[in-house]
Amino acid sequence: MTAKIEGPYDPKKVEEKIYETWEKGDYFKPQGKGKPYTIVIPPPNITGSLHMGHALNATIQDILIRKKRMEGRKTLWLPGTDHAGIATQNVVEKQLKKEGKSRHDLGREKFIERVWEWKEEYGNKILDQLRKIGASCDWSRTAFTMDKDYREWVKKVFLHYQKKGWIYRAERVINWCTRCQTSLSDLELEYKEEKGKLYWLKYGPFTLATTRPETKLGDTAVAVNPKDKRYKDMIGKEYEIPGVLGKFKIKVVADRAVDPEFGSGAVKVTPAHSIIDSEIAERHGLPSKKIIDEYGRMMENCGKYAGMKTKEAREKIVEDMQKMGLIEKIEDYTHNLATCYRCGNTIENIPSMQWFLKMDELAEMAVKAVKSGKVKFHPKKWEKIYLDWLSNIKDWCISRQIWWGHKIPADDSEDVLDTWFSSALWPFATMNDKDRKEFYPTNMLSTARDIINLWVARMVFSGIEFMDEEPFKDVVIHPTILNREGKRMSKSLGTGVDPMNYVEKYGADATRFGLIWQMMGAQDIHWAEEHVLAGKKFCNKLWNIARFVLQQNGNNQFLPISEGNRGSSILQSKIGTNSKLQKEDKNILKKLEKLMKETDKNIEKYRLGQALHDIYDFTWHEFADKYIEHAKTRDDDEAKKVLAYVLADTLKLLHPFMPFVTEEIWSKISFGKTEDELKDKKLLIVETWPR
Repeated sequence: MTAKIEGPYDPKKVEEKIYETWEKGDYFKPQGKGKPYTIVIPPPNITGSLHMGHALNATIQDILIRKKRMEGRKTLWLPGTDHAGIATQNVVEKQLKKEGKSRHDLGREKFIERVWEWKEEYGNKILDQLRKIGASCDWSRTAFTMDKDYREWVKKVFLHYQKKGWIYRAERVINWCTRCQTSLSDLELEYKEEKGKLYWLKYGPFTLATTRPETKLGDTAVAVNPKDKRYKDMIGKEYEIPGVLGKFKIKVVADRAVDPEFGSGAVKVTPAHSIIDSEIAERHGLPSKKIIDEYGRMMENCGKYAGMKTKEAREKIVEDMQKMGLIEKIEDYTHNLATCYRCGNTIENIPSMQWFLKMDELAEMAVKAVKSGKVKFHPKKWEKIYLDWLSNIKDWCISRQIWWGHKIPADDSEDVLDTWFSSALWPFATMNDKDRKEFYPTNMLSTARDIINLWVARMVFSGIEFMDEEPFKDVVIHPTILNREGKRMSKSLGTGVDPMNYVEKYGADATRFGLIWQMMGAQDIHWAEEHVLAGKKFCNKLWNIARFVLQQNGNNQFLPISEGNRGSSILQSKIGTNSKLQKEDKNILKKLEKLMKETDKNIEKYRLGQALHDIYDFTWHEFADKYIEHAKTRDDDEAKKVLAYVLADTLKLLHPFMPFVTEEIWSKISFGKTEDELKDKKLLIVETWPR
């Protein structure tokens, strides 16, 4: 019996129904007897909602998992979320602010309870959105970086590093967010272009250029490049410098960190408020003077400027220096300002007591993993960013001064661990002992380029250190989705696009089509909605093709499905010697065979856009435009069998890309089986991949 395909394709009537069938039937859980194939989802923040990058990345992973599932591999796509320390604390603090409260009013314990309440209510939004686009994750294994077992792993890892002598506590100049009141690593900064001023200061025998004259109050030296002949005779000498709070002494040092092309080639050194300057001071044994506190205000030792915000102090100090004749000139100057990646506040560099993880040996492990070929980047060009960072790595500041997160396991510490410290354990801390034996290491990781160093490198050395094996074989760095004008999408700037709007308007399959269609080569994607619309039209085309094929096969002359699973050569061998088989039949089967091979190869090499283009071209132009039009002139069994066969294999090839419409059409096909036999018919999601 053959079900009818009627009317235009309507994703709203199909997608929710089919997803529920898959999920209730446990089709997302590891099945099959083949070799395990594992992907762990890059855990989105519990504060997040799906953006275009998430949607692209999830679709990439779903394509791979669905193909491997159809190949009979025992697949596990493990989902979960990250507790997102700073971001989540900010969200809950904003809630409290609306109530006229602060976290300090609640106290630490009650505040953490409030965060958990928020997480239970809002924290799974993004996982529900992933379901909407068809992500076939094993939701029964959903992990969270603050789960009990995960917390135990984080504690175990910290104590392991501490026992090896790789963790230490020290006061260092770090990046400090005066809004979030916590340290940040260099990788957690975002830089935004700011139009400011470049101030040329009369500085004893020097003229120096700076964007921050207020830090002059903390200067202890002037540095020059050792190859700069202009200052050769001044190196090692001390000079008395006039200032707004009186005269002070500085020493001239030679250091290669100084760019002789910037300004006059001589730079003032403020060791307490510049990471570069603190390193210069350490190399030359210079004193350090702290003048800016953790709230971004000038300290008591700043005289009449004490208590002022740094920008306010800058204006007053410039005004006073001009009166004293200590400013030679002021120029307009555009530079990149370091800001907090969560709240956008300007970063201050201040000395702070923090926990650090020594990186030398860990970085060496991560470098070796890639150079040996055990971990491969796709495209290969992203290896350079990974290796460059690891070859110039500094010790990792792993402590954060917030309440929500993994508390550092030390009696005298109120700090929590950097969120990236815990997420570095994701490929193995998310699994129980049994799953780790079967599914670790994972096969591939798909992620964005901006967290190659934040996350990928750290997962590599963590996996090697604790599991004695790299956590994945392949790292796929997907393109960044930009807007049509080539600018980065941003919700705060109003340039973001919500993929759920496309799912609502066009359906999940069309949205997935639009994402992957534009994923060609290593180029970033300039987003264009018309490709989603093209995906919708393709769904309708496929629907109409299936309607025609089913109408032609009113007598249900499909090959038995068990035979149809093994490639179109089966059909060719069965009817290839039949004198009634025409050249058009042979031609379409030959092209289908080629498509199978090319699709398989392209997916394995992560050329997903090319694979989709090939299937689209074959389906629309070779199958519909040519063969179906030819078949309309015939009324023989061979043409009907070829139509049915090509449709069946095309649905299989297309299923990983557009799972809903293909599954719905598949449900209409009975393959010559009786009603009783159809009870054992497989869903397309677990049908055999055509070869």
